[in-house]
Amino acid sequence: MTIVLFHSMYGPRPAVHAAAERMRTTGHEVLVPDLYDGRTTDLAEEGLRIRDEIGSDELLRRAVAAVAPHSGKGLVYAGLSLGGSVAQNLALGDDRARGLLLLHGTSDMADDAATDIPVQLHVADPDPYETEDWLNAWYLRMRRAGADVEVHRYRGAGHLYTDPELPDYDAQAAERTWAVALDFLRDL
Repeated sequence: MTIVLFHSMYGPRPAVHAAAERMRTTGHEVLVPDLYDGRTTDLAEEGLRIRDEIGSDELLRRAVAAVAPHSGKGLVYAGLSLGGSVAQNLALGDDRARGLLLLHGTSDMADDAATDIPVQLHVADPDPYETEDWLNAWYLRMRRAGADVEVHRYRGAGHLYTDPELPDYDAQAAERTWAVALDFLRDL
């Protein structure tokens, strides 16, 4: 199975490549598109500045261009935070998508979508970017779109808790997330 893993607002940091390697060790081909042209940062403000400088339309264009050569494979889309938003947008627009794995982030795209793909979300609880009200509305939109949705919340973890180089890191939550996520991918 081929998985496309999109990076967070911090860019394609080592944690993104480590996540891809975890998936590869279970037999998956994993593509890691670089939407930031090699730029990375350890600072949220800088990541947001890079994201805004590139712009959401250009980020989506880059993501589409990255997956286009592989689109006939029935891809699984995955993403970390900002990358989750990108992954969701692409998965809901791909009638051959096999699944969607969201780590730390979602998108508001779902209102006009129709899909029956399995979706798994892992998110901190609470999360400043993915509030309770937002997640409830997101869940309902995804269910109305036809997706088979699982939500896993991790109390006390920071927003990007799977990245060991960021202050949000939570080793226990990260290991639980990866155990559940890898089972999800195996079952697709």
